[in-house]
Amino acid sequence: MALTMPAIMKTTAARLSALYLLLFAICAVLLVFYMTSLSARMLTAQTQETINEEVADLARSYQRGGLPFLVRTMERRSRAPGANLYMIADPNGEVLAGNVQSIEPGVIAREGWTEIPFSYERYGESGGEQARGATDSGKSSAQGQTPAQIRRNKGHDAIALVVRLPNQMILLVGRDLGEPERFRSVVRRALTLTLGMMGLGALLIWFLVGRTALKRIDNVSEASSRIMGGDLSGRLPVTGAGDEFDRLSENLNAMLARIATLNEGLKQVSDNIAHDLKTPLTRLRNRAEAVLSGKHSAADYKAALEGTIADSDQLIKTFNAILMISRLEAGYSSENTTQVDLAATVRDVVELYEPVAEEAGVGLEADVAEPYLIEGNRELVGQALSNIVDNAIKYSTDATSKPAVKVSLERVAGKIKLTVADNGQGIPDDADRARVTERFVRLEKSRSQPGSGLGLSLAKAIMKFHKGTLDLQPADPGLCVVMSFPEREAS
Repeated sequence: MALTMPAIMKTTAARLSALYLLLFAICAVLLVFYMTSLSARMLTAQTQETINEEVADLARSYQRGGLPFLVRTMERRSRAPGANLYMIADPNGEVLAGNVQSIEPGVIAREGWTEIPFSYERYGESGGEQARGATDSGKSSAQGQTPAQIRRNKGHDAIALVVRLPNQMILLVGRDLGEPERFRSVVRRALTLTLGMMGLGALLIWFLVGRTALKRIDNVSEASSRIMGGDLSGRLPVTGAGDEFDRLSENLNAMLARIATLNEGLKQVSDNIAHDLKTPLTRLRNRAEAVLSGKHSAADYKAALEGTIADSDQLIKTFNAILMISRLEAGYSSENTTQVDLAATVRDVVELYEPVAEEAGVGLEADVAEPYLIEGNRELVGQALSNIVDNAIKYSTDATSKPAVKVSLERVAGKIKLTVADNGQGIPDDADRARVTERFVRLEKSRSQPGSGLGLSLAKAIMKFHKGTLDLQPADPGLCVVMSFPEREAS
């Protein structure tokens, strides 16, 4: 897939980046204009304050020495570096003294601050006969010129305070706006350059990151397409960067591995169901066929029906166990949990199986001294323990010494361990001990013992439901099955 700009803009990350970039640009432009205008206003306010002080000082000079003293004071100040604008004109507007050569018409017609900046020229800034004529005559060379002509003739912008003296002479004191304007221009250029560089950098980063993100998303899409096509062994790519894409890929890979495990388990269950349930179903059919062929007595028909019912009940129990295991392994169960005393459950199960153990010639005892409380479901725990005790009784009859089964409870490292130990032949192979908890797995090749191979699988699922574990350990001799429950926290 070509990594073009339209393709990048289709990604959510690119669209969000573009939106953020646009908002940043708008805010940046507003910031530039606000900062420059604020700076100019501050400088203008300082200029006005300076001019007010200057006018007050000149007014005092006029009061002390009249117009001659005022003119001398203005001439002295106008020659200073960075001097303000000074001008004295007669009531008709003719310039009598000062450092202003030309000024826009109408500026000195009204007293007070000039409403808008005006154009002017200082002495010595214009060339030609017009400047020399204005110097010789001492009159404003603005007569007959437009403001645009004055600006073209190297004019400047300024603000001024116009005051009419008691003798009707006009005093103008102003300040060139070049400094605020230069400051405004410098700030604006600096901010514009900075924001332009930031915007260019943001565009480059956005483009490169967008290309990388789009490429990684394409890789994930390709891997997903292969998986949806039936290749369940495929996995999403992980670059090792540890970012959001890697974390997402790792979680999805774990999910795919779990799905593959469940599919494999489903296949095994299907195969086991087809294999292990084939025998009882065949037996049901053969019994019915045998009864229907030939003449039989009512007792024979009754025996056949009773056998059929017994086999059907066993099949129903098997299917119920499969459904229960599936629900528990999937983490869903309608069973409620409450406070359970394992000691009481152990005593009940041992009491229930004492006649079975006695009939089989197996000694069954319980070592329970005190209450052991957990958070769980009493029926499920009792069912798991019953399955384990039943297996222990059945497979301890081949013990070399007197067969015995012992059930005990103890606290170990914050866990409550319920142990069922027998002294039979046990399961010496580690691989067989791990495999025997799978569905329909029976290590007994002859299948002489009754059962479906679901007892330990159901017990393992029940322990998973209770956030515990089921461990099979060698007892030397025999087998030790340990059910580890998390201890109930004190309320």
